[in-house]
Amino acid sequence: MPALPKPEHPRPQLVRENWINLNGIWGFEIDAGDSGLERGLAKRELTGEILVPFAPESVLSGIEHVDFMEAVWYRRTVTIPQEWAGHNVLLHFGAVDHDATVWVNGIEVARHRGGFTPFTADLGGVTEPGTEAVIVVRARDSRHEMQARGKQATWYNNTHCQYTRTTGIWQTVWMEAVPEVHVKRLRMTPNLAASSITIEVPISQNRAGHTVTAVLSDKGDVTVETTARADLDLTPTLRLSIPAESLRPWCIEDPFLYDLEVTVRDTAGAVVDRVSSYAAVRSVALDGKVVRVNGKAVFQRLVLDQGYWPESLMTAPDEAALVKDIELSMAAGFNGARLHQKVFEERFLYHADRLGYLVWGEFGDWGVSGGGTIGHNQKPTTSFVAQWLEVLQRDFNHPSIIGWCPLNETHQVLHDRLTVLDDVTQAMFLATKSADPTRPVIDASGYSHRIRETDIYDSHSYEQNPEQFRIEQQGLSDGKPFVNRNPQGEEYSVPYAGQPYFVSEFGGIWWNETEARQAAAEAGLGSDVSTSWGYGERVSNEDEFYARFDGLCGVLLDNPDMFGYCYTQLTDVFQEMNGIFTFDRRSKFDLERIRASQVRTAAIEMAP
Repeated sequence: MPALPKPEHPRPQLVRENWINLNGIWGFEIDAGDSGLERGLAKRELTGEILVPFAPESVLSGIEHVDFMEAVWYRRTVTIPQEWAGHNVLLHFGAVDHDATVWVNGIEVARHRGGFTPFTADLGGVTEPGTEAVIVVRARDSRHEMQARGKQATWYNNTHCQYTRTTGIWQTVWMEAVPEVHVKRLRMTPNLAASSITIEVPISQNRAGHTVTAVLSDKGDVTVETTARADLDLTPTLRLSIPAESLRPWCIEDPFLYDLEVTVRDTAGAVVDRVSSYAAVRSVALDGKVVRVNGKAVFQRLVLDQGYWPESLMTAPDEAALVKDIELSMAAGFNGARLHQKVFEERFLYHADRLGYLVWGEFGDWGVSGGGTIGHNQKPTTSFVAQWLEVLQRDFNHPSIIGWCPLNETHQVLHDRLTVLDDVTQAMFLATKSADPTRPVIDASGYSHRIRETDIYDSHSYEQNPEQFRIEQQGLSDGKPFVNRNPQGEEYSVPYAGQPYFVSEFGGIWWNETEARQAAAEAGLGSDVSTSWGYGERVSNEDEFYARFDGLCGVLLDNPDMFGYCYTQLTDVFQEMNGIFTFDRRSKFDLERIRASQVRTAAIEMAP
């Protein structure tokens, strides 16, 4: 049996001692016609095996089946530890793509729709410590469902920027023991101006005489400790005022994280539940066209990160791979990323927090269309809103998240009638603002800005000529920035209203050394040997790449009204070869030259 894959605790901001990782070998069977329930797959042993949490399309899963799968089934028998006696047992799934049903000991315990977000089953009354739990999971992932799927292709082959699908379990499965009265997911709101952190502590039961205590510390030295009653409010709230001498704001230069421990005690003072976490103090503010972090203008040198690996697809092969992608990005001169078209594993955000790496949280909707009548693989539904609220709930506490991007490249014509997509855009924007008033929100990245109150305005441009790019972007100083239009030249967006502005996709410079050599060798034959894809006319050699990269970045760094950019992209992904690194994370270029083009002071960083 292989070593336990991804053994780390999958939820670093709410950790208990009593937990077990259920990754590893599970029974598995493909259900091509989604008829497995009728055929009794929920009640019998399955015919194959798979290595969880890797999707069956991936190499690491041991399956590597890349054709369409309407449904897949999983089965595993787990012995609940006897020492968990007196506790409730929770079964957690990090993410299952797309429509999951879970049975334990023949009883349905959970249903969840959405391939990017976690869900939990309470096994109370179904199993108990010291007994066996037979876990069965059915995951449906129909190619015909117009579901949120990000960059997953709905046709067989990978093409352009469409990638191999992910079906079924693709993040860690785990169990934990919790007391009847226990802490649920914390919500931490920093207030740099007041030198404090407000912590909301939802608990399962509000028992008379119970208290909740939060202790903020630095390497064991207590910074502040606060206690509140836990029996008056459904969600007790504690305010931790940090002494001036202990205040260390989180920033990219000093990504300081406080240790946090939250304890629930009963009337006699005995510990009922205790969880460990971490917290940070960091502010984000908008000042004209400037985005300030802790009151300082910080130019966001972002890179588009698709979060795919050749052997494991959307799941990082191991912990080191998560860290490596951040370190590679920073080595190239980027200070953050758009986490593009998927919801990344929580442990990636943990490493972004501790390394001082700015990220934009995003949903996987690429290709979504208006009105449910056009588009190639996704259409908006209320499910989009429900799943996005789950994302906001999961990731609110991470200081590395500098903004939210609910939608990407939506297609609506400004003066046409409103569509379902307009309703979903409005709902996702308002939901984000309501759930998180501390971060800026962009209604939809690129293309159709439909919300006049959007905090951020942006565009996507893959103009490859730096001088033409400069001309294209120079209208921002007059309040007339470049905006995306549809192929007919019609406006997508409401008028620009002076918000902070950035080009959130640019570059995408197409370079594949092997293909370039082949093309040069066969140029006299007039044959095209290209099998890759990128934006615009690809460069013919590395020097041409450096000149184009430097020129394009320089246009945006030198613009005093531009608060940042996002370069496409960190790595090649399958046939899409416009990365700074190859798909297997080898460097394609001299990183010092790439870094030198970015790290100089940007014009907007000179703002007082």
